[in-house]
Amino acid sequence: MWIEEAEELFKGYFPYYLLIVLPMFIIISPIKPASAAYDFPVYRMQHFDVVAFSTQYSGSFPNSTPKQNGQFGSRSASVNLEARSLHSWSTSRHCVVTRIQDLTVDHFHNIRNKAGALLIIIPEDLSSLSIEEKQHLMVLEDVMLSHEIQIPVYFVTWTPEIEKILGEISTNIVPEDKVKSAAETLVNSIAANGYQVVINPRSPNAKQDVQIATLTGSLPGYDGNLPAIIVVAHYDSFGVAPELSFGADSNGSGVAVLLELMRLFSVLYSDPKTHGKYNMIFALSGGGKLNYIGSKKWLEEEHTDLNTNPGVNYVMCLDTLAASDSIYMHVSKPPNATAAPGAVVFMDNLNATAQRHTTVNFDLIHKRIHLREILLPWEHERYSLKRVHAFTLSSLKNHKDPYRRTILDTTKNFNMDRLVQNTQFIAEALAGFVYNASDGNLFGGTLKVEHSHLEAWIRFLSSQPRSPQLLSGKDNPVVNFLKDSFNKYLRNVQVKYIVHEKDPDFVLYEVTKSTVNFYSVKPAVFDLILTLIIVVYLGGVYLVIQNFSGLYKVACNVTKKSKVQ
Repeated sequence: MWIEEAEELFKGYFPYYLLIVLPMFIIISPIKPASAAYDFPVYRMQHFDVVAFSTQYSGSFPNSTPKQNGQFGSRSASVNLEARSLHSWSTSRHCVVTRIQDLTVDHFHNIRNKAGALLIIIPEDLSSLSIEEKQHLMVLEDVMLSHEIQIPVYFVTWTPEIEKILGEISTNIVPEDKVKSAAETLVNSIAANGYQVVINPRSPNAKQDVQIATLTGSLPGYDGNLPAIIVVAHYDSFGVAPELSFGADSNGSGVAVLLELMRLFSVLYSDPKTHGKYNMIFALSGGGKLNYIGSKKWLEEEHTDLNTNPGVNYVMCLDTLAASDSIYMHVSKPPNATAAPGAVVFMDNLNATAQRHTTVNFDLIHKRIHLREILLPWEHERYSLKRVHAFTLSSLKNHKDPYRRTILDTTKNFNMDRLVQNTQFIAEALAGFVYNASDGNLFGGTLKVEHSHLEAWIRFLSSQPRSPQLLSGKDNPVVNFLKDSFNKYLRNVQVKYIVHEKDPDFVLYEVTKSTVNFYSVKPAVFDLILTLIIVVYLGGVYLVIQNFSGLYKVACNVTKKSKVQ
């Protein structure tokens, strides 16, 4: 009798859903829930558009084409994909996680065409990389920045937790492992810990409130009707990721040299005995890495005045001045005594100064302006196009040198003594031109290039990333600092902001950093095996319930036989 009642209880009142829910919770719930997820700050790759340099002068050149955008960087931002190592990914459903030292150019091209996302691990201290690794990183950056990339690309700084995750996805999923047996491979694939990569930033929309500042100030000569010498440097930096672009040398060194020249000549111009015979104008332009848009806009406003008598003798642009013991004078057209007498005299002063400073080499580099280029190589070309005599002084021989746009450009990789040496070199040559002196004795004693000043300026400038995306609003601390420095040494200080026009020359996009979440998950084969186990379990329970009385009688008979024996 009680057997029939128990059978009715199982069949009529027992909540069958417990047989489904309980085993699933027991099997799939993690032992340590807190260790199943990790989050880290990540830095998104560059994302910007710039109007091709050649099309910005459509009104000046008859063969120019309408404005066209050059699109650069990663165009996507959201990620929700399975993490795979550099050698185990296979489809667009995977986010490749790899150290930057292991990522080759061929790997990158394959990933950007076929994978779903790319997360690159960079060292805590980039200066710890070997020379070969640094060269590899700069080449890789150069390749990445030369393409439009549709997949999300992020950078994350190495931590022990990141290393643990990379180790697990590298060892748990190993393709074509012929050493292990099929059974071992199956067991390992079931027991392996996988990770889901999730990054959920806001949409990378175009920034609408872009305001890029250009600062100018002057040191008037002893007579108001004097030609001008303009000293220019762009203050922003560039690298594969905006939040990692500190630009100690490119172009922190150019800004530091300009500030030191400004300080030295402000002292000379304050004394009637050494008041110069030229008006000196100092300009720090914004948007240098966006085709020198700051200089372009300033020239459009001041072009008439610059070409009016007495006009401008020459424009000296400063860019990356601590990379070597050489100073190169980059020109679009070799200066001659008829067309650019001031530039010729200054070049002679550089040669004379190089003879006194045997540790500094000087050379002239001529490169014509190519109107079909998307990005303008040197800032002086902006002025040369307006028929203003201009040149760039740099310690780099080639404008394509990847050192001009790398995340390796930090104070830990910076040679301060070389910057002091090159600043002294430029200051003496400039003073020799202004005062028609050739002995180079103006800067000595109490009036000299100060190591401490240059170091302080470099440390401040490189203490924060200065990519254009991060300096595109008002009340920026970098711009405020530069403005205060100008007010301290110069007159007629002005700050002008470039705002977006209806047909802008550049477009900056939002989302430069975010947070990545790694969620510990089991591979798909684990879900398959788990499903089979649950199906077998539920089938067994169902059969027991449906045949409870028969199973009970069989069990009783077996018990009686065992007692008789």
